Amino acid sequence: MANVLLKSLKKAYGDLVIVPGIDLEIRDGEFMVFVGPSGCGKSTVLRCIAGLEEITAGELYIGGELVNEMPPAKRGIAMVFQSYALYPHMTVAANMAFGLKLAGFSKDEIKAAVDRAAQILQIEPLLERLPKALSGGQRQRVAIGRAIVRKPGVFLFDEPLSNLDAALRVQMRVELSRLHKELATTMIYVTHDQVEAMTLAHRIVVLNKGAIEQVGTPMELYHQPVNRFVAGFIGSPKMNFLAATLVSATPTLAQVRLADGTTVPVGADATALPAGAALTLGTRPEHVVARAESGDGALRAHVQLAEHLGDTIYLHALPAGAGEAITVRTEPENPLDTGDTAWLTFPPRRSFLFDEQGRTLPAVR
Repeated sequence: MANVLLKSLKKAYGDLVIVPGIDLEIRDGEFMVFVGPSGCGKSTVLRCIAGLEEITAGELYIGGELVNEMPPAKRGIAMVFQSYALYPHMTVAANMAFGLKLAGFSKDEIKAAVDRAAQILQIEPLLERLPKALSGGQRQRVAIGRAIVRKPGVFLFDEPLSNLDAALRVQMRVELSRLHKELATTMIYVTHDQVEAMTLAHRIVVLNKGAIEQVGTPMELYHQPVNRFVAGFIGSPKMNFLAATLVSATPTLAQVRLADGTTVPVGADATALPAGAALTLGTRPEHVVARAESGDGALRAHVQLAEHLGDTIYLHALPAGAGEAITVRTEPENPLDTGDTAWLTFPPRRSFLFDEQGRTLPAVR
């Protein structure tokens, strides 16, 4: 096992700067997930850690040792890619053993390592099969097994579940979580899927344009996002945002006015801002309340689509005063349906306010 430390790590291709310089410590035995939109630099950072990309500036330490100039094979890491990259003419056992053979391990050592990895991954019956006889999930297990046999101090995963269907992704998330608990090894995992990030990570790093927006546990990011970007990226479906202006503020409650004139109370401290300041109201779909009857402080909206999913209904409602549609997650007994008028309320202690720079105002819960 090993910790990983990044000090002012920068990656650029000529004048094009991908990662301007980040500082991050990944603890020994931690499951850390890098998440962010496409092009945010998460895979680039992972490849720098792996030694597949040259670091432009800064320092990288693995297990306390500076590894900037160290070749990948000597860093004590193993990487699992989105592509399984299995040799089609080799059996599962041979694929898993190949790297150890090149490293000069004995037959007994190789067999013991392959058997142990197969047992951990529950693929013992597959050892004599060729990759073409495996399902996508089985192939990914073999790719992970090929990494396990090396007994690395750090596992690196670059979107390993992207090629699997939805059901297999759920199954493999469970397998990866179990694998981490069994191996107790440092794991760094890259994904654009924030559901994977929320379910797998001890801590999540949210990246945007090569910079770290926030680092924290899944629940810290969900309940205490530092800015609008993190708030909008963490949570599924994503947070709803509405333009608003500040009417009045006390240290425990802000009154804001929406585009249609509706006044909404929010549990936030906006006393540092003047009346009339432009703000953004944010509320997660599971916290918006949708009713068929009007009420004080309710926003009128037109239900464009009601998605009935059995145990849940998702209402996609366009609010009065235009703006983006609001997503509401509600119970199956809710009578609202496509074409109806909904009246939406936003619980003050479940809502957020963001200033013009996108920063989260101090929440009062």
